[in-house]
Amino acid sequence: MNLIHSKQIRVTEDHIDQNNHVNNVQYVHWVEEAAAEHWDALKDQTEYINDFWMLLDHHIQYKKQAYLNDIITVKTYPLPPEGVKQPRKVEFYRDEELLVDSSTLWLLFDHDTKKIKRLEKNWLEKFKPE
Repeated sequence: MNLIHSKQIRVTEDHIDQNNHVNNVQYVHWVEEAAAEHWDALKDQTEYINDFWMLLDHHIQYKKQAYLNDIITVKTYPLPPEGVKQPRKVEFYRDEELLVDSSTLWLLFDHDTKKIKRLEKNWLEKFKPE
């Protein structure tokens, strides 16, 4: 299984701000949405199926603007864990041009105890193609 999750979004009027480009807050929403969709696709293959992620830290860099009817490709993938923190990248492209680059840190919480879970250092390796 590939650890890169991608999807395409067509920019609509709802995504546009008073400057006639995609509102910066919209990208933050898409970051969370892409991460959740990716986890939903992967979680059944883990021992963490009932656990949940919470966003701890979020850095976003806006490089170019997107406009009405643009097709944006969103790519997200996890990086190796850092102790209890799980880094994730989310990138937004128009064609091959990087528009927005986001780095986030997530914490996994146990569904029953509501406490942070420590991930195995190599837990992502089971998703790599053999």
